[in-house]
Amino acid sequence: MEVAPETGLRQLLEHLLVVGKVKAVITLTKTENDTVSYSLVVDAKEIERAVPLYPLMPANLGKILSRLTMRGGLSQPVAIVAKPCELRGFVEMVKRRQGCIDNMFFISFTCGGVFPLKQVSDENEEGLLVEYWGSVGKNEIHPNLRPACRGCVEFIPYTADVTLRLIGEGSACVMVTNNDRGEWLLEDVGTELVEEGLKEDIVRELRQQRSQEQSRLFENDAGINGLDGLIDVFGKCIGCHACSKACPICYCMLCSFESRVSEYGPADYHRELSRKRGVRIPPGTVYFHLGRMTHMAISCVGCGSCEDVCPASIPISTIFKKAGKSIQEMFGYVPGKNLSEIVPICVFDTDELREVEN
Repeated sequence: MEVAPETGLRQLLEHLLVVGKVKAVITLTKTENDTVSYSLVVDAKEIERAVPLYPLMPANLGKILSRLTMRGGLSQPVAIVAKPCELRGFVEMVKRRQGCIDNMFFISFTCGGVFPLKQVSDENEEGLLVEYWGSVGKNEIHPNLRPACRGCVEFIPYTADVTLRLIGEGSACVMVTNNDRGEWLLEDVGTELVEEGLKEDIVRELRQQRSQEQSRLFENDAGINGLDGLIDVFGKCIGCHACSKACPICYCMLCSFESRVSEYGPADYHRELSRKRGVRIPPGTVYFHLGRMTHMAISCVGCGSCEDVCPASIPISTIFKKAGKSIQEMFGYVPGKNLSEIVPICVFDTDELREVEN
């Protein structure tokens, strides 16, 4: 009998806890007040509240895992259901020694994207979910997704132990094992849930659609022209720094923009007023965004969390992804693709970037 993807995944998570292969599960769950959040679940009976494939990112799980393992790995095996960009973000932080992957088993899926946090409400939730799964099953981009998701071409997880095939699969639950760890997780689940391989034609078709959407977003929302363009876009910033707090790649243990060094004092305002006869409050918003971009653009996974929490509706994720893409292509680097691949900014190569020397 055909099993729906989320039902099949929920059955797998419950089974792993019951037989003791893992001691806990980290996945999205519905809370008592019907909101969606990530939870650490140790009781198999509580898996019935799990909604692991719910198209929402209440927080980037990569950032959560980084904080959870900042001081060392987990002492017991844990199964983790993560979206591809969340998994890539965590891998980048592990490379920076701000997270540990020990005792983690990752389950991911070919991702159809997520809705903005403000999009899903009690009134429209059921209808949106029906539309969403219809679009995923037909290999289409739902128009109400986060901009970052509509233009994301890295929707296949690279380092997951088990991958669920969702896009273009209709309502079937199809799991793919990617390594020995994945085979061990699924060895006694039942062959009706397991099938090998991803459909290359479906992947290619969706990647082409999203690549076109990405180009459109880059042109319309990230078409900044010079310093005046930067001021126009980032001039709306209220200086809350919510984007950096939501970003899974902001890795500084002490952010200079949060320190007293970056605070404007009376002398700073006097200097600016002497030069410009006026100063914007809060000051330094363009400097903040450019500074953050130079730190993390090489590892930007395009998750869209920054834009989702921005109260000023600045298209941050599109701008940062455009800048990040150009840098990543320059170094031939896909962030989070390979745990053993060193982040380019951590490598000194005397022969690189010869083309810019003159």
